[in-house]
Amino acid sequence: MKITIVAIGKCKKNSPEAAIIEEYIKRSNWQISIKEKDNSNQKDEAEFLISSIPNGAKIIVLDERGENIKSTELANKILNWQINGISEICFLIGGADGHLSTTRDKADLILSFGKLTLPHMLMRAVLSEQIYRIQTIISGHPYHRN
Repeated sequence: MKITIVAIGKCKKNSPEAAIIEEYIKRSNWQISIKEKDNSNQKDEAEFLISSIPNGAKIIVLDERGENIKSTELANKILNWQINGISEICFLIGGADGHLSTTRDKADLILSFGKLTLPHMLMRAVLSEQIYRIQTIISGHPYHRN
């Protein structure tokens, strides 16, 4: 599986969040890449996010209005996509003002990680761990426990 994380805001290379992200990307058997853009206005951010989506990728928009599902449910959804020939997923993380409806309308899934507000760099670290967790669930690895 190929994963692209497209995010607004740039993660500092030596930050604690960058170390966490790097660790989970290193652990993963999936190909994971991150595209970033500095914060700007919401319209420019939306254009960057949408233009960065790889052709044919399923799109998961991270948004507080999205579904709050269990890791196993997300893993099953991604496994079903794999079974149906999907080999690429793109996660979109918006800026401080969130996503415009034009971005949310492109989503195959709008996903919420809960009602809490998280710093954008920490959200990337959490997402990186969840991508690794999903991969281990699909492969039957004992990392995840119910």
